[in-house]
Amino acid sequence: MKAVEEQLALLKRGAENLWVESELVEKLKTGRQLRVKAGFDPTAPDLHLGHTVVLNKLRQFQELGHKVLFLIGDFTGSIGDPSGKSATRPPLTREQVLANAETYKEQVFKILKPELTEVVFNSTWLDKLSPADFIRLASRYTVARMLERDDFQKRYTSHQPIAIHEFLYPLVQGYDSVALQADVELGGTDQTFNVLMGRELQRSYEQEPQCVITMPLLEGLDGVNKMSKSLGNYVGISEAPGVMYQKLLSMPDELIWRYFELLSFRSLEEIEKLKQEMQAGRNPRDIKIELAHELITRFHGEEAAANAHKSAGNRMADGELPEDLPEITLATNEALPISAVLNKAALVKNSAAARDLLNAGSVKVDGQVVTRDFICQLDTPYLCQAGKKAFARIILKK
Repeated sequence: MKAVEEQLALLKRGAENLWVESELVEKLKTGRQLRVKAGFDPTAPDLHLGHTVVLNKLRQFQELGHKVLFLIGDFTGSIGDPSGKSATRPPLTREQVLANAETYKEQVFKILKPELTEVVFNSTWLDKLSPADFIRLASRYTVARMLERDDFQKRYTSHQPIAIHEFLYPLVQGYDSVALQADVELGGTDQTFNVLMGRELQRSYEQEPQCVITMPLLEGLDGVNKMSKSLGNYVGISEAPGVMYQKLLSMPDELIWRYFELLSFRSLEEIEKLKQEMQAGRNPRDIKIELAHELITRFHGEEAAANAHKSAGNRMADGELPEDLPEITLATNEALPISAVLNKAALVKNSAAARDLLNAGSVKVDGQVVTRDFICQLDTPYLCQAGKKAFARIILKK
């Protein structure tokens, strides 16, 4: 078994905050298997790489022999999590929650070890609470403390409505930790208030308080906004290997090490070696290819990863656009010439290749041949084709 110092270094890698480090050290020193909780409200059926940041940290706990409590919030998902919302979030139906939960279960075991994972549903214990039980639970926290939460405070001061049930959400999420007797809870930074609630309630129920690790929210391919399907800056873990490959190669160079730190299972020493190679002149594209290969292998297998570059951007034989047409968001503060767009979107190997295709009349935008003078504007989607096969739908965003 690794020394406690080594375990702690691994568990802190990429983390935003840890409450409380000394407590986690003491838990690790006992040598017992820790119960590590992470909650997921199944509000959407598909996971992207942003979701996997917490899952990767759970896997690291498993590598150290600890047990993951993968909590599917079928009860809380029916309420609606207000985290980061400027308005009341509509609840899902029971049928929607359960359908999404099944999809989640299929996807998470591409990262987590099934033998060290217990999938639990919080309706198991929350459905058993009576109205009197909920009132007693609500008595353990004050309205003043609840309004310290950033999104509640903003809505309160701007006279936007806050429904009473939204106050119950962090309370029942915290109660999950009591019911599961969690030793550690993980969550994104947007869940900080909720996961710390677990510590408060465990103390109130005379349990040893859980340690809390919050993970940063992964920037999307635009390099600016949080990865989000609605913003089009995401890489879905169920997307075709070729689409994943092309999207990852389109990321801004400044995101490379952020993605390696939060998404790769390579050691920090290996990543540092790659940094030194790039500083010595190695092409950033080659480094992105290594990351793409690792991630595609994880979600699709070694053979798919080895051949992903062949299917990236391929047009179907009948000339129609495939359903997995890559949609790429490029971060920029200004309009860009088409040659730069093709290069940044990884539709070509380099700027010289883009110029050659343009000079040959082999570049089309929205079905029309364009020249080197064509400028792509901000906030306008373009269907770009470079040569006979490479294509993507591209939009420039600040």
